[in-house]
Amino acid sequence: MTTVYSYQNVEEFVGREIGISGWMEVPQSMIHAFAACTGDRFWYHTDPERARRESPFGAAIAHGYLSLSLLAALGNEIGMVPDDARGVANYGLNRVRFLAPVPAGARVRLALSVLEVAFKPQGKLITLNNTLELEGSKTPALVAQTLIFLMEKRP
Repeated sequence: MTTVYSYQNVEEFVGREIGISGWMEVPQSMIHAFAACTGDRFWYHTDPERARRESPFGAAIAHGYLSLSLLAALGNEIGMVPDDARGVANYGLNRVRFLAPVPAGARVRLALSVLEVAFKPQGKLITLNNTLELEGSKTPALVAQTLIFLMEKRP
């Protein structure tokens, strides 16, 4: 019998995968929008022609922090916040490594697993292992340990 990941049994998932998201394209338009929001308009990201000619990557690439920001949406698609939790708060990061560039137009997906659960008075602090896979690459775009605080539903 398969156990469904939930607030009540999250500790049973330590060392186990919660799931894998679907593929998400990272188009140049998303990269431009991220640059506009953050002010990071470095040409590796925002000038595809120059990046094709001059960058060591041979194409425009997504910002590392753009790739990192996708963990929330892809994690929500997987169900990192169980339906039986009252709420969730982003608690931070333990470790992030950017391992491969994400070229404009590439597709990524998230593999998510539980590393640790700490019990707190108002809920559970969950450490998650995030692997952002890059389609067609053996090397992930990034790996990160994120922390979320799941709040217990009130009786």
